[in-house]
Amino acid sequence: MIKIFRFLAPWRWSIAILLALVFFQVLADLFLPTLMADIIDQGVMLGDTAFILRVGGIMLLITLLSIFFAVVASWISATVAAGFGQNLRSAVFTKVSEFSLHEFDQFGASTLITRATNDITQVQMVTIVIARMLLMAPMMAIGGIIMAYSQDPQLTWVLAVAVPVLLALIILIARKAIPLFSSIQIKLDQLNSNLREALSGVRVIRAFNRVDHEKQRFEDSSVDLSDTYIAVNRLMAFMIPGLMLIMNLTTLAVLWFGFDRIETGSLQLGSLIAFTQYAMQILFAFMLMAMMFSILPRAQAAAVRIDEVLQTEPGIVDPALPQTSSNPATIEFKSVNFRYPGAEVLALKNISFRAEPGKVTAIIGSTGAGKSTLVRMIPRFYDIESGQIEVGAIEIRDYSQFALRQRIAYVPQQVTLFSGSVKHNLLVANPDADDEQLNAAATTAQAMPFIEELDGALDHEIQQGGKNLSGGQKQRLAIARALSRPAEVFLFDDSFSALDFTTDARLRAALKEKVHSSTVIIVAQRVGTVMDADQILVMDEGEIVGRGTHSQLLEDCPTYQEIVASQLRAEDVA
Repeated sequence: MIKIFRFLAPWRWSIAILLALVFFQVLADLFLPTLMADIIDQGVMLGDTAFILRVGGIMLLITLLSIFFAVVASWISATVAAGFGQNLRSAVFTKVSEFSLHEFDQFGASTLITRATNDITQVQMVTIVIARMLLMAPMMAIGGIIMAYSQDPQLTWVLAVAVPVLLALIILIARKAIPLFSSIQIKLDQLNSNLREALSGVRVIRAFNRVDHEKQRFEDSSVDLSDTYIAVNRLMAFMIPGLMLIMNLTTLAVLWFGFDRIETGSLQLGSLIAFTQYAMQILFAFMLMAMMFSILPRAQAAAVRIDEVLQTEPGIVDPALPQTSSNPATIEFKSVNFRYPGAEVLALKNISFRAEPGKVTAIIGSTGAGKSTLVRMIPRFYDIESGQIEVGAIEIRDYSQFALRQRIAYVPQQVTLFSGSVKHNLLVANPDADDEQLNAAATTAQAMPFIEELDGALDHEIQQGGKNLSGGQKQRLAIARALSRPAEVFLFDDSFSALDFTTDARLRAALKEKVHSSTVIIVAQRVGTVMDADQILVMDEGEIVGRGTHSQLLEDCPTYQEIVASQLRAEDVA
Protein backbone atom coordinates (compact mmCIF):
# COMPACT_ATOMS: atom_id res chain seq x y z
CA MET A 1 0.00 0.00 0.00
CA ILE A 2 2.79 2.40 0.94
CA LYS A 3 4.62 1.65 -2.32
CA ILE A 4 1.68 2.49 -4.54
CA PHE A 5 0.72 5.52 -2.45
CA ARG A 6 3.64 7.26 -4.16
CA PHE A 7 1.09 8.02 -6.89
CA LEU A 8 -0.56 10.41 -4.40
CA ALA A 9 2.37 12.82 -4.77
CA PRO A 10 0.52 15.28 -7.08
CA TRP A 11 -2.05 15.83 -4.31
CA ARG A 12 0.36 16.42 -1.41
CA TRP A 13 -1.09 19.88 -0.73
CA SER A 14 -4.65 18.61 -0.88
CA ILE A 15 -3.71 15.87 1.59
CA ALA A 16 -2.13 18.47 3.90
CA ILE A 17 -5.34 20.52 3.81
CA LEU A 18 -7.32 17.32 4.42
CA LEU A 19 -5.21 16.54 7.50
CA ALA A 20 -5.83 20.04 8.85
CA LEU A 21 -9.59 19.77 8.25
CA VAL A 22 -9.81 16.38 9.95
CA PHE A 23 -7.75 17.70 12.86
CA PHE A 24 -10.07 20.69 13.33
CA GLN A 25 -13.14 18.49 12.99
CA VAL A 26 -11.86 16.13 15.72
CA LEU A 27 -10.91 19.14 17.87
CA ALA A 28 -14.45 20.49 17.54
CA ASP A 29 -16.01 17.11 18.34
CA LEU A 30 -13.78 16.73 21.42
CA PHE A 31 -14.67 20.20 22.70
CA LEU A 32 -18.45 19.61 22.64
CA PRO A 33 -18.72 17.19 25.64
CA THR A 34 -16.79 19.67 27.83
CA LEU A 35 -19.26 22.41 26.91
CA MET A 36 -22.12 19.99 27.62
CA ALA A 37 -20.62 19.36 31.09
CA ASP A 38 -20.50 23.11 31.72
CA ILE A 39 -24.15 23.53 30.66
CA ILE A 40 -25.26 20.79 33.06
CA ASP A 41 -23.08 21.79 36.04
CA GLN A 42 -23.22 25.57 35.70
CA GLY A 43 -26.48 26.06 33.82
CA VAL A 44 -29.06 23.33 34.39
CA MET A 45 -28.03 22.54 38.00
CA LEU A 46 -28.01 26.25 38.92
CA GLY A 47 -31.02 27.25 36.77
CA ASP A 48 -28.97 29.82 34.82
CA THR A 49 -30.88 30.09 31.52
CA ALA A 50 -28.62 32.81 30.12
CA PHE A 51 -25.57 30.62 30.61
CA ILE A 52 -27.36 27.70 28.91
CA LEU A 53 -28.27 29.84 25.88
CA ARG A 54 -24.79 31.38 25.63
CA VAL A 55 -22.89 28.10 25.85
CA GLY A 56 -25.56 26.37 23.70
CA GLY A 57 -24.95 28.97 20.98
CA ILE A 58 -21.23 28.27 21.13
CA MET A 59 -21.98 24.53 20.82
CA LEU A 60 -24.19 25.18 17.78
CA LEU A 61 -21.46 27.25 16.13
CA ILE A 62 -18.85 24.56 16.79
CA THR A 63 -21.20 21.89 15.42
CA LEU A 64 -21.72 23.89 12.21
CA LEU A 65 -17.96 24.30 11.86
CA SER A 66 -17.51 20.55 12.39
CA ILE A 67 -20.08 19.83 9.66
CA PHE A 68 -18.30 22.25 7.32
CA PHE A 69 -14.91 20.62 8.00
CA ALA A 70 -16.44 17.16 7.44
CA VAL A 71 -18.10 18.08 4.13
CA VAL A 72 -14.99 19.76 2.69
CA ALA A 73 -12.78 16.89 3.90
CA SER A 74 -15.11 14.35 2.25
CA TRP A 75 -15.02 16.27 -1.03
CA ILE A 76 -11.21 16.53 -0.97
CA SER A 77 -10.76 12.85 -0.06
CA ALA A 78 -13.10 11.75 -2.89
CA THR A 79 -11.27 14.01 -5.38
CA VAL A 80 -7.84 12.77 -4.28
CA ALA A 81 -8.94 9.12 -4.40
CA ALA A 82 -10.44 9.51 -7.90
CA GLY A 83 -7.28 11.17 -9.21
CA PHE A 84 -5.13 8.55 -7.48
CA GLY A 85 -7.14 5.74 -9.13
CA GLN A 86 -6.81 7.43 -12.53
CA ASN A 87 -3.03 7.81 -12.18
CA LEU A 88 -2.67 4.23 -10.96
CA ARG A 89 -4.71 2.84 -13.87
CA SER A 90 -2.62 4.87 -16.32
CA ALA A 91 0.60 3.63 -14.70
CA VAL A 92 -0.53 -0.01 -14.87
CA PHE A 93 -1.66 0.31 -18.48
CA THR A 94 1.58 2.06 -19.46
CA LYS A 95 3.63 -0.65 -17.76
CA VAL A 96 1.61 -3.45 -19.38
CA SER A 97 2.02 -1.74 -22.77
CA GLU A 98 5.79 -2.09 -22.35
CA PHE A 99 5.66 -5.80 -21.55
CA SER A 100 7.10 -8.31 -23.96
CA LEU A 101 5.07 -11.36 -24.87
CA HIS A 102 6.91 -13.25 -22.13
CA GLU A 103 5.43 -10.99 -19.43
CA PHE A 104 1.98 -11.34 -20.98
CA ASP A 105 2.38 -15.13 -20.89
CA GLN A 106 3.63 -14.92 -17.31
CA PHE A 107 0.65 -12.97 -15.95
CA GLY A 108 -2.18 -13.91 -18.32
CA ALA A 109 -4.72 -11.52 -19.83
CA SER A 110 -7.51 -12.23 -17.31
CA THR A 111 -5.42 -11.38 -14.23
CA LEU A 112 -4.02 -8.22 -15.86
CA ILE A 113 -7.57 -7.05 -16.54
CA THR A 114 -8.59 -7.81 -12.94
CA ARG A 115 -5.57 -5.97 -11.56
CA ALA A 116 -6.19 -2.93 -13.74
CA THR A 117 -9.88 -2.69 -12.82
CA ASN A 118 -11.14 -4.51 -9.72
CA ASP A 119 -7.89 -4.29 -7.73
CA ILE A 120 -7.41 -0.59 -8.40
CA THR A 121 -11.05 0.04 -7.45
CA GLN A 122 -10.41 -1.70 -4.12
CA VAL A 123 -7.36 0.48 -3.44
CA GLN A 124 -9.22 3.61 -4.53
CA MET A 125 -12.09 2.86 -2.16
CA VAL A 126 -9.77 2.28 0.79
CA THR A 127 -7.97 5.53 -0.01
CA ILE A 128 -11.21 7.43 0.62
CA VAL A 129 -11.68 5.56 3.90
CA ILE A 130 -8.08 6.11 5.00
CA ALA A 131 -8.30 9.79 4.15
CA ARG A 132 -11.20 10.16 6.58
CA MET A 133 -11.53 7.31 9.08
CA LEU A 134 -7.95 6.21 9.54
CA LEU A 135 -6.78 9.80 10.00
CA MET A 136 -9.65 10.63 12.32
CA ALA A 137 -9.59 7.52 14.51
CA PRO A 138 -6.10 7.96 16.11
CA MET A 139 -6.71 11.68 16.67
CA MET A 140 -10.06 10.99 18.29
CA ALA A 141 -8.70 8.13 20.43
CA ILE A 142 -5.70 10.10 21.74
CA GLY A 143 -7.68 13.32 22.18
CA GLY A 144 -10.53 11.45 23.86
CA ILE A 145 -8.17 9.84 26.38
CA ILE A 146 -6.63 13.23 27.23
CA MET A 147 -10.03 14.89 27.63
CA ALA A 148 -11.46 11.97 29.63
CA TYR A 149 -8.46 12.10 31.95
CA SER A 150 -9.02 15.83 32.41
CA GLN A 151 -12.62 15.18 33.50
CA ASP A 152 -11.76 12.47 36.05
CA PRO A 153 -8.40 10.66 36.27
CA GLN A 154 -9.82 8.00 38.60
CA LEU A 155 -12.37 6.71 36.06
CA THR A 156 -9.75 6.39 33.33
CA TRP A 157 -8.79 2.92 34.60
CA VAL A 158 -12.06 1.64 33.10
CA LEU A 159 -10.73 2.64 29.67
CA ALA A 160 -7.34 1.12 30.53
CA VAL A 161 -9.14 -2.23 30.80
CA ALA A 162 -11.57 -1.82 27.87
CA VAL A 163 -9.11 -0.62 25.22
CA PRO A 164 -6.68 -3.61 25.43
CA VAL A 165 -9.64 -6.02 25.28
CA LEU A 166 -10.92 -4.18 22.22
CA LEU A 167 -7.48 -4.27 20.57
CA ALA A 168 -7.10 -7.99 21.33
CA LEU A 169 -10.42 -8.72 19.61
CA ILE A 170 -9.45 -6.64 16.56
CA ILE A 171 -6.03 -8.31 16.21
CA LEU A 172 -7.52 -11.80 16.61
CA ILE A 173 -10.08 -11.22 13.87
CA ALA A 174 -7.54 -9.47 11.60
CA ARG A 175 -5.11 -12.42 11.78
CA LYS A 176 -7.85 -14.72 10.54
CA ALA A 177 -9.35 -12.31 7.99
CA ILE A 178 -6.22 -11.10 6.15
CA PRO A 179 -5.32 -14.51 4.57
CA LEU A 180 -8.95 -14.92 3.49
CA PHE A 181 -8.98 -11.51 1.81
CA SER A 182 -5.75 -12.39 -0.02
CA SER A 183 -7.26 -15.62 -1.31
CA ILE A 184 -10.38 -13.76 -2.51
CA GLN A 185 -8.34 -11.92 -5.16
CA ILE A 186 -6.75 -15.17 -6.39
CA LYS A 187 -10.12 -16.90 -6.59
CA LEU A 188 -11.62 -13.90 -8.34
CA ASP A 189 -8.84 -14.22 -10.94
CA GLN A 190 -9.70 -17.88 -11.42
CA LEU A 191 -13.38 -17.08 -11.83
CA ASN A 192 -12.61 -14.40 -14.43
CA SER A 193 -10.27 -16.79 -16.25
CA ASN A 194 -12.93 -19.52 -16.41
CA LEU A 195 -15.56 -17.05 -17.59
CA ARG A 196 -13.24 -15.60 -20.25
CA GLU A 197 -12.38 -19.06 -21.58
CA ALA A 198 -16.01 -20.13 -21.62
CA LEU A 199 -17.13 -17.03 -23.53
CA SER A 200 -14.24 -16.92 -26.02
CA GLY A 201 -14.43 -20.66 -26.67
CA VAL A 202 -18.21 -20.93 -26.85
CA ARG A 203 -18.18 -22.37 -30.38
CA VAL A 204 -15.84 -25.23 -29.43
CA ILE A 205 -17.74 -25.86 -26.20
CA ARG A 206 -21.05 -26.17 -28.01
CA ALA A 207 -19.59 -28.18 -30.86
CA PHE A 208 -18.37 -30.86 -28.45
CA ASN A 209 -21.37 -30.68 -26.10
CA ARG A 210 -19.25 -29.45 -23.19
CA VAL A 211 -21.73 -26.81 -22.02
CA ASP A 212 -22.67 -28.74 -18.86
CA HIS A 213 -19.00 -29.35 -18.07
CA GLU A 214 -18.18 -25.64 -18.39
CA LYS A 215 -21.21 -24.74 -16.28
CA GLN A 216 -19.97 -27.05 -13.54
CA ARG A 217 -16.43 -25.67 -13.79
CA PHE A 218 -17.73 -22.12 -13.46
CA GLU A 219 -20.07 -23.18 -10.65
CA ASP A 220 -17.14 -24.72 -8.74
CA SER A 221 -15.11 -21.51 -9.04
CA SER A 222 -18.11 -19.40 -8.08
CA VAL A 223 -18.94 -21.55 -5.04
CA ASP A 224 -15.30 -21.50 -3.93
CA LEU A 225 -15.28 -17.68 -4.10
CA SER A 226 -18.66 -17.47 -2.35
CA ASP A 227 -17.50 -19.76 0.48
CA THR A 228 -14.49 -17.53 1.08
CA TYR A 229 -16.68 -14.42 1.11
CA ILE A 230 -19.04 -16.12 3.57
CA ALA A 231 -16.13 -17.08 5.84
CA VAL A 232 -14.94 -13.45 5.85
CA ASN A 233 -18.44 -12.13 6.49
CA ARG A 234 -18.84 -14.53 9.41
CA LEU A 235 -15.75 -13.00 11.00
CA MET A 236 -17.02 -9.49 10.34
CA ALA A 237 -20.46 -10.45 11.68
CA PHE A 238 -18.81 -11.61 14.90
CA MET A 239 -16.64 -8.51 15.16
CA ILE A 240 -19.42 -5.88 15.20
CA PRO A 241 -21.49 -7.45 18.02
CA GLY A 242 -18.27 -8.14 19.93
CA LEU A 243 -17.25 -4.50 19.67
CA MET A 244 -20.71 -3.29 20.63
CA LEU A 245 -20.69 -5.60 23.66
CA ILE A 246 -17.37 -4.17 24.84
CA MET A 247 -18.61 -0.61 24.25
CA ASN A 248 -21.84 -1.19 26.21
CA LEU A 249 -20.03 -2.92 29.07
CA THR A 250 -17.58 -0.01 29.20
CA THR A 251 -20.45 2.49 29.31
CA LEU A 252 -22.11 0.49 32.09
CA ALA A 253 -18.85 0.40 34.07
CA VAL A 254 -18.31 4.15 33.63
CA LEU A 255 -21.85 4.93 34.85
CA TRP A 256 -21.63 2.41 37.73
CA PHE A 257 -18.38 3.73 39.16
CA GLY A 258 -19.16 7.31 38.11
CA PHE A 259 -22.36 7.48 40.20
CA ASP A 260 -20.42 6.14 43.19
CA ARG A 261 -18.03 9.06 42.82
CA ILE A 262 -20.94 11.49 42.45
CA GLU A 263 -22.41 10.22 45.74
CA THR A 264 -19.09 10.81 47.49
CA GLY A 265 -18.87 14.30 45.96
CA SER A 266 -15.71 13.51 44.00
CA LEU A 267 -17.37 14.00 40.60
CA GLN A 268 -20.07 16.25 39.18
CA LEU A 269 -22.94 14.98 37.00
CA GLY A 270 -21.85 17.03 33.99
CA SER A 271 -18.33 15.69 34.21
CA LEU A 272 -19.68 12.12 34.32
CA ILE A 273 -21.78 12.69 31.21
CA ALA A 274 -18.79 14.29 29.46
CA PHE A 275 -16.57 11.37 30.53
CA THR A 276 -19.16 8.92 29.17
CA GLN A 277 -19.20 10.73 25.83
CA TYR A 278 -15.40 10.74 25.69
CA ALA A 279 -15.40 7.03 26.46
CA MET A 280 -17.79 6.49 23.56
CA GLN A 281 -15.62 8.59 21.27
CA ILE A 282 -12.53 6.59 22.25
CA LEU A 283 -14.25 3.26 21.74
CA PHE A 284 -15.85 4.51 18.52
CA ALA A 285 -12.38 5.48 17.26
CA PHE A 286 -11.16 1.93 17.91
CA MET A 287 -14.32 0.63 16.28
CA LEU A 288 -13.51 2.71 13.19
CA MET A 289 -10.05 1.15 13.11
CA ALA A 290 -11.64 -2.27 13.48
CA MET A 291 -13.97 -1.50 10.59
CA MET A 292 -10.91 -0.71 8.54
CA PHE A 293 -9.86 -4.34 8.90
CA SER A 294 -12.87 -5.34 6.82
CA ILE A 295 -11.52 -3.17 3.98
CA LEU A 296 -7.75 -2.89 4.43
CA PRO A 297 -6.77 -6.58 4.07
CA ARG A 298 -8.47 -6.92 0.70
CA ALA A 299 -7.05 -3.60 -0.46
CA GLN A 300 -3.64 -4.71 0.80
CA ALA A 301 -3.89 -7.92 -1.23
CA ALA A 302 -4.97 -5.86 -4.26
CA ALA A 303 -2.08 -3.43 -3.72
CA VAL A 304 0.43 -6.30 -3.69
CA ARG A 305 -0.95 -7.57 -7.01
CA ILE A 306 -0.85 -4.08 -8.55
CA ASP A 307 2.70 -3.54 -7.31
CA GLU A 308 3.74 -6.88 -8.86
CA VAL A 309 2.76 -5.46 -12.25
CA LEU A 310 4.43 -2.10 -11.61
CA GLN A 311 7.65 -3.71 -10.34
CA THR A 312 7.92 -6.18 -13.22
CA GLU A 313 10.59 -4.98 -15.60
CA PRO A 314 9.96 -5.67 -19.29
CA GLY A 315 12.22 -8.38 -20.67
CA ILE A 316 12.74 -6.39 -23.86
CA VAL A 317 14.00 -2.81 -23.54
CA ASP A 318 15.45 -0.26 -25.90
CA PRO A 319 19.23 0.27 -25.97
CA ALA A 320 20.69 3.34 -24.27
CA LEU A 321 21.90 4.67 -27.65
CA PRO A 322 19.57 3.29 -30.32
CA GLN A 323 20.84 3.17 -33.89
CA THR A 324 19.04 3.91 -37.14
CA SER A 325 19.69 2.70 -40.64
CA SER A 326 18.86 3.92 -44.12
CA ASN A 327 20.20 0.74 -45.67
CA PRO A 328 17.84 -1.52 -47.64
CA ALA A 329 15.90 -3.72 -45.21
CA THR A 330 17.80 -6.94 -45.80
CA ILE A 331 17.01 -9.47 -43.06
CA GLU A 332 19.77 -11.80 -41.98
CA PHE A 333 19.68 -14.52 -39.33
CA LYS A 334 23.09 -15.59 -38.04
CA SER A 335 23.20 -18.83 -36.01
CA VAL A 336 20.04 -17.91 -34.08
CA ASN A 337 18.91 -20.08 -31.17
CA PHE A 338 15.77 -19.46 -29.14
CA ARG A 339 13.72 -21.21 -26.50
CA TYR A 340 10.49 -20.03 -24.92
CA PRO A 341 10.82 -18.99 -21.24
CA GLY A 342 10.63 -22.07 -19.04
CA ALA A 343 11.00 -24.50 -21.96
CA GLU A 344 13.71 -27.16 -21.97
CA VAL A 345 13.88 -27.67 -25.74
CA LEU A 346 15.05 -25.04 -28.23
CA ALA A 347 12.26 -23.75 -30.46
CA LEU A 348 14.81 -22.51 -33.03
CA LYS A 349 18.18 -24.19 -33.58
CA ASN A 350 21.08 -22.60 -35.43
CA ILE A 351 18.91 -20.63 -37.87
CA SER A 352 20.88 -18.83 -40.58
CA PHE A 353 19.46 -17.31 -43.79
CA ARG A 354 19.22 -14.05 -45.71
CA ALA A 355 16.06 -12.40 -47.07
CA GLU A 356 16.65 -9.56 -49.52
CA PRO A 357 14.51 -6.65 -50.76
CA GLY A 358 12.59 -7.33 -53.95
CA LYS A 359 12.48 -11.05 -53.23
CA VAL A 360 9.95 -13.31 -51.54
CA THR A 361 11.22 -15.71 -48.90
CA ALA A 362 8.74 -18.44 -48.02
CA ILE A 363 8.86 -20.71 -44.97
CA ILE A 364 7.11 -24.06 -44.96
CA GLY A 365 7.10 -27.03 -42.63
CA SER A 366 4.96 -29.23 -40.46
CA THR A 367 2.96 -27.95 -37.51
CA GLY A 368 5.26 -27.05 -34.62
CA ALA A 369 8.33 -26.76 -36.82
CA GLY A 370 9.03 -23.20 -35.58
CA LYS A 371 7.84 -21.18 -38.59
CA SER A 372 5.75 -18.64 -36.67
CA THR A 373 8.34 -18.47 -33.91
CA LEU A 374 10.98 -17.48 -36.47
CA VAL A 375 8.81 -14.67 -37.86
CA ARG A 376 8.07 -13.34 -34.34
CA MET A 377 11.78 -12.84 -33.77
CA ILE A 378 12.02 -10.17 -36.47
CA PRO A 379 9.77 -7.50 -34.80
CA ARG A 380 11.47 -8.50 -31.53
CA PHE A 381 8.39 -9.88 -29.81
CA TYR A 382 10.86 -12.18 -28.03
CA ASP A 383 14.61 -11.87 -27.61
CA ILE A 384 16.81 -14.62 -28.99
CA GLU A 385 19.03 -16.76 -26.77
CA SER A 386 22.13 -16.57 -28.98
CA GLY A 387 23.14 -15.46 -32.45
CA GLN A 388 22.17 -12.30 -34.32
CA ILE A 389 19.27 -10.97 -36.37
CA GLU A 390 20.05 -8.00 -38.57
CA VAL A 391 17.67 -5.67 -40.41
CA GLY A 392 19.38 -3.25 -42.74
CA ALA A 393 22.82 -4.46 -41.55
CA ILE A 394 22.04 -3.44 -37.93
CA GLU A 395 21.32 -5.92 -35.13
CA ILE A 396 17.65 -5.60 -34.13
CA ARG A 397 18.59 -5.16 -30.44
CA ASP A 398 20.44 -1.96 -31.42
CA TYR A 399 17.22 -0.40 -32.77
CA SER A 400 14.55 1.19 -30.61
CA GLN A 401 11.49 -1.04 -30.72
CA PHE A 402 9.48 1.79 -32.35
CA ALA A 403 12.05 2.37 -35.10
CA LEU A 404 12.36 -1.36 -35.82
CA ARG A 405 8.62 -1.99 -36.02
CA GLN A 406 8.12 1.18 -38.06
CA ARG A 407 9.93 -0.59 -40.92
CA ILE A 408 7.74 -3.71 -40.65
CA ALA A 409 4.18 -4.59 -41.64
CA TYR A 410 3.01 -7.75 -39.90
CA VAL A 411 0.01 -10.02 -40.45
CA PRO A 412 -0.28 -12.42 -37.48
CA GLN A 413 -1.41 -16.00 -37.66
CA GLN A 414 -4.43 -15.25 -35.50
CA VAL A 415 -6.17 -12.22 -36.98
CA THR A 416 -7.15 -9.48 -34.53
CA LEU A 417 -9.72 -6.90 -35.59
CA PHE A 418 -10.98 -4.11 -33.37
CA SER A 419 -14.49 -2.83 -32.79
CA GLY A 420 -15.13 0.08 -35.14
CA SER A 421 -15.42 0.65 -38.85
CA VAL A 422 -13.51 -1.15 -41.60
CA LYS A 423 -11.65 2.10 -42.21
CA HIS A 424 -10.74 2.38 -38.53
CA ASN A 425 -9.20 -1.09 -38.65
CA LEU A 426 -7.22 -0.35 -41.81
CA LEU A 427 -5.87 2.89 -40.32
CA VAL A 428 -4.30 0.99 -37.41
CA ALA A 429 -1.21 0.30 -39.53
CA ASN A 430 -1.04 3.75 -41.12
CA PRO A 431 -3.11 6.51 -39.46
CA ASP A 432 -2.12 8.98 -42.21
CA ALA A 433 -3.43 6.86 -45.10
CA ASP A 434 -6.12 8.45 -47.26
CA ASP A 435 -9.08 6.68 -48.84
CA GLU A 436 -7.17 6.15 -52.10
CA GLN A 437 -4.38 4.31 -50.28
CA LEU A 438 -6.86 2.25 -48.29
CA ASN A 439 -8.77 1.29 -51.43
CA ALA A 440 -5.53 0.30 -53.17
CA ALA A 441 -4.47 -1.85 -50.20
CA ALA A 442 -7.91 -3.51 -50.00
CA THR A 443 -7.85 -4.17 -53.77
CA THR A 444 -4.43 -5.83 -53.56
CA ALA A 445 -5.63 -7.94 -50.62
CA GLN A 446 -8.69 -9.03 -52.65
CA ALA A 447 -10.87 -7.50 -49.93
CA MET A 448 -12.54 -4.78 -52.00
CA PRO A 449 -15.27 -6.99 -53.52
CA PHE A 450 -16.74 -7.97 -50.14
CA ILE A 451 -16.13 -4.51 -48.59
CA GLU A 452 -18.26 -2.92 -51.32
CA GLU A 453 -21.08 -5.31 -50.47
CA LEU A 454 -21.10 -4.26 -46.80
CA ASP A 455 -23.49 -1.55 -45.60
CA GLY A 456 -21.45 1.63 -45.68
CA ALA A 457 -18.43 -0.07 -47.32
CA LEU A 458 -15.37 1.34 -45.48
CA ASP A 459 -17.68 2.82 -42.82
CA HIS A 460 -19.26 -0.55 -42.02
CA GLU A 461 -19.05 -1.33 -38.29
CA ILE A 462 -17.03 -4.39 -37.31
CA GLN A 463 -17.73 -6.13 -34.02
CA GLN A 464 -14.89 -6.74 -31.58
CA GLY A 465 -12.66 -9.51 -32.92
CA GLY A 466 -14.42 -9.34 -36.30
CA LYS A 467 -17.23 -11.62 -35.14
CA ASN A 468 -19.52 -10.46 -37.94
CA LEU A 469 -17.02 -11.49 -40.65
CA SER A 470 -15.92 -14.85 -41.98
CA GLY A 471 -12.39 -16.21 -41.52
CA GLY A 472 -11.39 -15.39 -45.09
CA GLN A 473 -12.79 -11.87 -44.85
CA LYS A 474 -10.88 -11.25 -41.62
CA GLN A 475 -7.64 -12.50 -43.18
CA ARG A 476 -8.03 -10.29 -46.21
CA LEU A 477 -8.73 -7.24 -44.02
CA ALA A 478 -5.64 -8.03 -41.93
CA ILE A 479 -3.56 -8.25 -45.13
CA ALA A 480 -5.07 -4.98 -46.41
CA ARG A 481 -4.23 -3.35 -43.08
CA ALA A 482 -0.58 -4.35 -43.45
CA LEU A 483 -0.45 -3.24 -47.08
CA SER A 484 -1.78 0.22 -46.19
CA ARG A 485 1.59 0.90 -44.54
CA PRO A 486 4.55 1.81 -46.81
CA ALA A 487 6.77 -0.74 -45.04
CA GLU A 488 10.15 -2.06 -46.04
CA VAL A 489 9.48 -5.53 -44.61
CA PHE A 490 6.25 -7.51 -44.94
CA LEU A 491 5.71 -10.54 -42.70
CA PHE A 492 2.79 -12.84 -43.49
CA ASP A 493 2.44 -15.49 -40.78
CA ASP A 494 0.24 -18.17 -42.37
CA SER A 495 -2.04 -15.36 -43.53
CA PHE A 496 -3.50 -17.15 -46.57
CA SER A 497 -4.79 -20.30 -44.87
CA ALA A 498 -8.46 -19.25 -44.94
CA LEU A 499 -8.38 -18.24 -48.63
CA ASP A 500 -9.44 -20.44 -51.50
CA PHE A 501 -6.83 -21.31 -54.12
CA THR A 502 -8.13 -18.80 -56.67
CA THR A 503 -8.14 -15.88 -54.21
CA ASP A 504 -4.75 -16.99 -52.90
CA ALA A 505 -3.25 -16.94 -56.41
CA ARG A 506 -4.77 -13.54 -57.25
CA LEU A 507 -3.57 -12.06 -53.99
CA ARG A 508 0.01 -13.28 -54.45
CA ALA A 509 0.09 -11.99 -58.02
CA ALA A 510 -1.15 -8.55 -56.89
CA LEU A 511 1.25 -8.66 -53.94
CA LYS A 512 4.27 -9.04 -56.23
CA GLU A 513 3.42 -5.75 -57.93
CA LYS A 514 2.54 -3.95 -54.69
CA VAL A 515 5.63 -4.81 -52.63
CA HIS A 516 8.16 -5.44 -55.41
CA SER A 517 10.89 -3.42 -53.63
CA SER A 518 10.26 -4.71 -50.11
CA THR A 519 11.55 -7.74 -48.25
CA VAL A 520 8.69 -10.25 -48.04
CA ILE A 521 8.58 -13.29 -45.77
CA ILE A 522 5.62 -15.64 -46.09
CA VAL A 523 4.86 -18.48 -43.68
CA ALA A 524 2.49 -21.04 -45.17
CA GLN A 525 1.27 -24.60 -44.87
CA ARG A 526 0.24 -24.95 -48.52
CA VAL A 527 2.78 -25.70 -51.22
CA GLY A 528 0.72 -23.71 -53.72
CA THR A 529 1.29 -20.56 -51.68
CA VAL A 530 5.09 -20.86 -51.58
CA MET A 531 6.06 -22.54 -54.84
CA ASP A 532 6.58 -19.26 -56.72
CA ALA A 533 8.81 -17.76 -54.00
CA ASP A 534 12.36 -16.72 -54.79
CA GLN A 535 13.62 -18.68 -51.79
CA ILE A 536 11.88 -21.40 -49.80
CA LEU A 537 13.05 -22.42 -46.32
CA VAL A 538 11.91 -25.86 -45.18
CA MET A 539 11.75 -26.22 -41.39
CA ASP A 540 11.49 -29.29 -39.21
CA GLU A 541 11.70 -29.35 -35.39
CA GLY A 542 13.12 -25.83 -35.22
CA GLU A 543 15.82 -26.32 -37.85
CA ILE A 544 16.15 -25.36 -41.50
CA VAL A 545 16.46 -28.68 -43.30
CA GLY A 546 16.23 -27.34 -46.83
CA ARG A 547 16.48 -24.11 -48.80
CA GLY A 548 16.18 -23.17 -52.44
CA THR A 549 13.51 -22.75 -55.11
CA HIS A 550 10.58 -25.08 -55.59
CA SER A 551 12.34 -27.07 -58.32
CA GLN A 552 15.60 -27.31 -56.37
CA LEU A 553 13.88 -28.58 -53.24
CA LEU A 554 11.95 -31.18 -55.24
CA GLU A 555 15.32 -32.67 -56.19
CA ASP A 556 17.31 -32.57 -52.96
CA CYS A 557 15.01 -32.08 -49.92
CA PRO A 558 13.16 -35.21 -48.70
CA THR A 559 11.06 -33.21 -46.19
CA TYR A 560 9.83 -30.86 -48.91
CA GLN A 561 9.16 -33.82 -51.20
CA GLU A 562 6.95 -35.37 -48.49
CA ILE A 563 5.01 -32.12 -48.03
CA VAL A 564 4.50 -31.76 -51.78
CA ALA A 565 3.48 -35.39 -52.19
CA SER A 566 0.90 -35.03 -49.41
CA GLN A 567 -0.73 -31.98 -51.03
CA LEU A 568 -0.34 -32.20 -54.81
CA ARG A 569 -0.97 -34.83 -57.44
CA ALA A 570 1.93 -36.02 -59.63
CA GLU A 571 0.73 -34.02 -62.62
CA ASP A 572 0.46 -30.85 -60.46
CA VAL A 573 4.02 -31.33 -59.24
CA ALA A 574 5.22 -31.77 -62.81
